[in-house]
Amino acid sequence: MATSIATSKESFYAAEAGIEDVIYRLNSGIFVAPFQTLAIDDHIVTVTVANEPGGRIVTALGEAGDYLRKIEAHLALGTGISFHYGIQAGAGGFVLENSSSVKGNIHSSGPIVGSGNSIDGDVISAGSNGLIDDIHATGNAYAHTINNSVIDKDAYYATTISGSLVSGMLHPGSADQPTADLPISDEQINQWENDAQTGGIIPASSCTGGVYEVNSDVTMGPVKIECDLFIKGNDITLTIAGPIWVVGDIETQLTPDLRIIASLGNQNVALIADNPSDRAGSGIIKIGQSTEFYGSGSPNSFVFTISQNNSAEMGGSTNAIDIGQSAGGEGKAVAYASHGLIILGQSVDVKEATAYKIILQNSANVTYDIGLPSTIFSSGPTGGFSVLTWREVE
Repeated sequence: MATSIATSKESFYAAEAGIEDVIYRLNSGIFVAPFQTLAIDDHIVTVTVANEPGGRIVTALGEAGDYLRKIEAHLALGTGISFHYGIQAGAGGFVLENSSSVKGNIHSSGPIVGSGNSIDGDVISAGSNGLIDDIHATGNAYAHTINNSVIDKDAYYATTISGSLVSGMLHPGSADQPTADLPISDEQINQWENDAQTGGIIPASSCTGGVYEVNSDVTMGPVKIECDLFIKGNDITLTIAGPIWVVGDIETQLTPDLRIIASLGNQNVALIADNPSDRAGSGIIKIGQSTEFYGSGSPNSFVFTISQNNSAEMGGSTNAIDIGQSAGGEGKAVAYASHGLIILGQSVDVKEATAYKIILQNSANVTYDIGLPSTIFSSGPTGGFSVLTWREVE
């Protein structure tokens, strides 16, 4: 009996070693086959790796003599990306129009201009050309120049403040705040595109008039669509099970729901519009009136709409992302266009917006969510795998 127990334990630890070996390889970028064997002393471990939404299932069967023990681990794939601001704009700056507002901090590498609009947080216009003009900030304000603004806390400026009411301290001669890179790199987006096409491709030949239309309930992703994507229908649901890369434009009309599949839990999913052959005129996202976004049911799950349109960065006037009236639903949408212009319309409710340039119109409202400082995506280039469960199975 003692010998049997000892041999059984050897089988168990051999299986443990097999799983540890595979996780090390996955996190080190080393190729891992779906089926492989590993010899440990005179024991054999058979390891299988299977895909599941947002990760992998690794099963290891250890054999020591006539004794078999099996270990199973569920892994989540993702990269953590930090969003420290409810709004972050690049050199194109940030404009608030009409009665639009932001609940959260703002960082811009260009000017921040409003017409008395409220920003519930700190406001930073970075660099030597930093400008805050006609803004009411409930927090601190940082800029090279501050004009015609109401600052509830302190004002930090390098040269000039004029026509402004500051409730806190004035800090003239302050150093300009450093400009900041936007949080999602092109390399990361390229990796999500690669991940999308590994799940399958909808070729241009399957599109009608250059458009792939979704007009009924459907689950998609990961997938690459080689034409425009048109989501249209009253109360239809597009369930997103992985990254979706559209080589063209994305448009929604009527009242569709975009929802992350429940099995992804706290993970986020990217919906990407990117046409590498025409980034100035394509890769546009138009979210129509009353389109609603939902996570997986987890509080930290968001749909990231990502446009790679670069018209604004190139001096053009094409909108990269245009989110229309009353869109947002549960506020589970995040808008991202690091090279383009985002327009947020009347009564829009999004959790975060980041772009080269951002314009808030009418009564658009951005409410920063505390879950966004550490977002985990359903696939990612460098974040590796984290262990969700690790247990013995029969």
